[in-house]
Amino acid sequence: MDVSAFSEDTFDAKEWINKTFKSTEAQENKDAFVSSLVMKLQLYVQQVNSALEETSQSVLSSLPRVLRDSQLLQQEALALKEKMASVKQEIAKVEECTVSSIESLERLDRIKTQLETAKRGLHEADNWSALANDVEEVFESGDIEVIASKLFSMQKSLAMLINVVDYEDKKLQLEGLKNRLEAMASPKLVQAFNTGNLDQSKVYVDIFNKMERLPQLLKYYHNCLKVSLGQEWRRTIELAQDENLTYWLNTYYDKLLSTWHEQVKWCHQVFPNTSSEILINVYADLLRSLDPSISECIESLLKQYSNAMQLSLLLELKQLTRHFAVNISGAIETLSLTKSVNRNVLNNETTANTKTFNQYIISLAQAIYAPYVPYVMKYKTYEVAQLEQQLQSLDLLHDDLSDTINSLSLSISRVIGYAHEANKRCKLFTDGCGYPGLLKALNIYFDKYIIKYQATIRQLERKKVKQEDWNLFQMCLTLMQSIGEFLGQVHQFEKSLVIDIIESNNKLLSHTAGPFNQYKKLLLETAGQTELEQLVASFQKEDKTILDSVIKPIHKLCSDLHHATYEVIFAPIFTQLLLVQKAPAWSGDANKMHLSTDLPDYSFAPQEYITQVGQYLMTLPQHLEPFLLRDNPSLTLALKAADPQYAQGSTESGFTGILLDIIARGTCQMFHDQTLAIGRLSSVACKQLATDIDYVGNVLEELGLSLSENLQHMSLLLRLPPEEYQSGSSGCNARVVAAVRQMRNITLSG
Repeated sequence: MDVSAFSEDTFDAKEWINKTFKSTEAQENKDAFVSSLVMKLQLYVQQVNSALEETSQSVLSSLPRVLRDSQLLQQEALALKEKMASVKQEIAKVEECTVSSIESLERLDRIKTQLETAKRGLHEADNWSALANDVEEVFESGDIEVIASKLFSMQKSLAMLINVVDYEDKKLQLEGLKNRLEAMASPKLVQAFNTGNLDQSKVYVDIFNKMERLPQLLKYYHNCLKVSLGQEWRRTIELAQDENLTYWLNTYYDKLLSTWHEQVKWCHQVFPNTSSEILINVYADLLRSLDPSISECIESLLKQYSNAMQLSLLLELKQLTRHFAVNISGAIETLSLTKSVNRNVLNNETTANTKTFNQYIISLAQAIYAPYVPYVMKYKTYEVAQLEQQLQSLDLLHDDLSDTINSLSLSISRVIGYAHEANKRCKLFTDGCGYPGLLKALNIYFDKYIIKYQATIRQLERKKVKQEDWNLFQMCLTLMQSIGEFLGQVHQFEKSLVIDIIESNNKLLSHTAGPFNQYKKLLLETAGQTELEQLVASFQKEDKTILDSVIKPIHKLCSDLHHATYEVIFAPIFTQLLLVQKAPAWSGDANKMHLSTDLPDYSFAPQEYITQVGQYLMTLPQHLEPFLLRDNPSLTLALKAADPQYAQGSTESGFTGILLDIIARGTCQMFHDQTLAIGRLSSVACKQLATDIDYVGNVLEELGLSLSENLQHMSLLLRLPPEEYQSGSSGCNARVVAAVRQMRNITLSG
């Protein structure tokens, strides 16, 4: 039976009993199980009691011994305490008696140290004299390593003589000897560098390092590698004189990259701590001092080609240079990561070194891209030349007007496509730095394209006739639709251009961009940087668009063409309304009409001139509808740009209704002006003119339009009896009232 539960702090008798009685044995015969269980518990109790009794007897028997051991331990502790106090007193007495002796020993030790220092100084002075006396013989031997060893010994001796009177003289003497050794070693040093002799180069590095002249040795290496690579550039040009600059640059950049990787391995063994900085400085200095310079070669190449071809050449060269810059940047980054891993701990000193290292990289990047800085600043000129050539390649103007309009319509996609290509060229050649120049170039480009439309509108105006010409009208609306399409494409292009400019500027301003990607510093002068910043800042102005100088002339085109279209549509009306003053009803042929003043109004029929106008107005909708349906976004955009009435909202019949309304108002105005020019009207003529006016009103009503208020007043005034004229004219336009009164020769009663 497990009785471990009885020893637990949380023992619960009820829980234990219930748990115990859940067993199968308890369930079969509870009475027997209880009896057995009680007996077992009693046995366990007896065992526990026996164990407790034995333990108690053992403890009681051992207590005297424990007490005795405790007393002995206490006595030993007291004895130890007394002994420690005695030792402390003895130490204090010793210190009091030996203070003066210890001070004497310290003074003697200082004297000994000073004597030893003086002894070493005398020895080094003697050694310096001996070395100085022997140095000439060593120089005569010509053995550079032996000479270097001798000078190094002299340098160590001089370090011990820093407090002697003639220290400065000795220092100058040693520097002179170092100069002699450097002059003696420099030819062999240069030869070792030029031939890439690793072992010999290490020897000279060790010699110059011990002489504290490692910077001078690095200059030798710098000049050797620079001269060697400079000669390689001239050799590349001489061996490939029949090739162009693209070939030269491609070949030379490959040579620079291969040399870089070779020199990195070599320098890592010779200058393990400064290899990358040395190479970066060499390459930066080399690219600035090439003879002939890359800038001179580019200028010479450009002179051989037309202005339109120059940007393509520059773009090709820039891409080669960019490829080289990416490769050299990757090589430097790999080298930097290796250094970072080896560095382990980053402290203030390494942080300063990192900043200096980044400055070296920026200097190299500037040297690589320096040849393109003047061309990026003149980017606008080159882009204008290329865009103008592309525009000239489009055959737009023809003798036949319909061919011209068709050519302009087909050219829109290509013209906008050329603009998108210019945007791509700007990103590739200037890396987003040349957008101010691109916008200027695009303004010039689009202005020249707009001139083609202006010439077409003038050509269209010369085609105008005084009769009905629906073919010319259709050409007007087709041209209007083309201009609208062009305007819509310009708007879309402007949106994409703004997005590209913002994205490019964000990349230029990114703090994560490496030295080779800081194109704002690499490709722009201060003035160019300021201009770019001003351009980006202008986006914050909501009322300004970057192609505003292009969009406004297009709106002017729409307005001019709308006016020309109106004149084409209005020409037949204009021709007929010029006949108003010569109409038979009030001209000299009035007596031929045989009309009486007593006839009712319905006996009068409209005259021919006005019926011609009415018939023409009724045919307008069927000619306008094919062009002015609501699903023609290009024409809609052009009309809205041409006249504010289209932008304010359309009638139920769409833009057809707006154009008809414009024509109707023009018709009413001219009809009104022409009627005012009639001299005298008889009573019959007044009814005839009123009939003509009402006829126009009925036609306009059929078209969903209305007669002008002045004509309505005139029709009313023409029908008033003379005696009712004054009272009946109340509320009418005063000018119309006076004019009609004069035409009817009505005298006002007092």
